[in-house]
Amino acid sequence: MDVSEADGKGKRGQDMISGHHHISMFTKDLKENNHFYTEVLGLRRVKISVNQGDVKMYHVFYGDAEGSAGNDLTFFEMPNIGSTHRGTNMISGIGLLVSSHDSLEYWGRRLASYDVDHDGIISYAGREALSFRDPDGLVLILLNHENKDIPEGWHPWEENDIEDAHRILGMGTVEITVEDKGTLTSLLHTMFGYTIAQEDEEETLLEAVEGEAFGEVLVRRGSGGRARAGRGSVHHLAIESKSRPLAEWDRMLKEAGYMTTGVKDRYYFESLYFREENGIMFEIVGPDGRGFTADRDFEELGEGLDLPPFLENRRDEIEEGLRPIEEWT
Repeated sequence: MDVSEADGKGKRGQDMISGHHHISMFTKDLKENNHFYTEVLGLRRVKISVNQGDVKMYHVFYGDAEGSAGNDLTFFEMPNIGSTHRGTNMISGIGLLVSSHDSLEYWGRRLASYDVDHDGIISYAGREALSFRDPDGLVLILLNHENKDIPEGWHPWEENDIEDAHRILGMGTVEITVEDKGTLTSLLHTMFGYTIAQEDEEETLLEAVEGEAFGEVLVRRGSGGRARAGRGSVHHLAIESKSRPLAEWDRMLKEAGYMTTGVKDRYYFESLYFREENGIMFEIVGPDGRGFTADRDFEELGEGLDLPPFLENRRDEIEEGLRPIEEWT
């Protein structure tokens, strides 16, 4: 696709992308998944809902105290899903920010206490890091944020047993492995306004906010077999439009030759989806979403099944098709 003449060319401004919004994955078992993300990693379960395209499937969100943009790890439960076959053309790792080197040491000990394997502190995307996998095999990478400030709207969840100084702060670098590194890099840089922070033949590191780790994308050149999705696979990365309306993004993408879903009303926010040339699915979330307190008080976030108004009249039918919440929380 040719993005060289897109409206966003060369701009770095408030109408561009402000960073990650959320990232969505597949899990085989919500009971195991819920335990890992709330008890081991100490995130808050902020929303229990359903896949709006398949209401027999849970959609569960974990994040900070409010489920702020840039924090949410979301999962679709698929009990019959098979294993992921890793390869190229996949979102291959998710970075999570922690405060310091001491935080990485703390997490090394904590993960070991839960029998979660890791290889110790390594260098990753120019930072100290600790890499491990969740129960479904999803690659997670804790990144040393070097005690830098985090976005004003982020509020790490405090009601857990993790030491204050070492809590997970929010999403950092998202790694994407593709056959054609150049086309994805061009899309992110030219249309969406990402800054190229580092680049060589094998990797390009791009920043949604120049000089900041949150909103980073690491594009890696891959070869060999294409990935096949399964448990622990990433379905899509959602990025947030700071002020530009979704209708404009939809027009720009279509003019550049991409197929989109058009604007979807998810109630908590509006968004649109498209795939780039390597097959990676992106979601663009529009500005001024309602957020997760639209239908549940802050104190009770993640405590019961929430349905958008357009599904509420089907609540009895939907609940009948789902495993009761008390069986997996």
